[in-house]
Amino acid sequence: MHSTFIRWRRLDRPGHDVARLTDTETGPILEGTAVFVEDDQPCRLDYRIELNTAWRTMSVRVTGLLGVRTILVDIAVGGRREWVMNGRACPDVYGCDDIDLSFSPATNLLPIRRLGLGTGQQAPARAAWLRFPACVLEPLDQNYERVAHSAYRYESAGGFTAMLTVNAVGFVTCYPGWWKEESSDPSAWHNRNR
Repeated sequence: MHSTFIRWRRLDRPGHDVARLTDTETGPILEGTAVFVEDDQPCRLDYRIELNTAWRTMSVRVTGLLGVRTILVDIAVGGRREWVMNGRACPDVYGCDDIDLSFSPATNLLPIRRLGLGTGQQAPARAAWLRFPACVLEPLDQNYERVAHSAYRYESAGGFTAMLTVNAVGFVTCYPGWWKEESSDPSAWHNRNR
């Protein structure tokens, strides 16, 4: 098995996220931990997403704490793309291929890898958006356009757009106004945070 790591710093409020992508015979596994402030309360969320070999989401688990509130989300996705969260069917997101975690930049990786766009190509993607802190699943229509080798124009329903910079794996390294990859060089991190 091969693993790739990335670490982000949140730009709109205090927070960090660390993710690991592991290749397995049955499909990739994306897991990580996000630590941030939500509604003036400390929050820590651990996430694990299992994907099939076509990069479609098969299961999602999110656990953690928001202040004194315990967070536990278990999602299973059936073969016909039917989504079930904590034992309850979620028909609004049936047919979606990707989970989109509202608190992390990690899940932009999923449609980027699944769509496999060449430069100049674009494609729609309808995600099951896990909105936090409500912990509800909602459909979110998105569009990805690969404008350069390492850049995508992202657009979601409602007119939100962002220019995403990505690395060779497909992880977002810059999500303007929201997230930025932190250097993996400890001395660079130390010098920047003096």
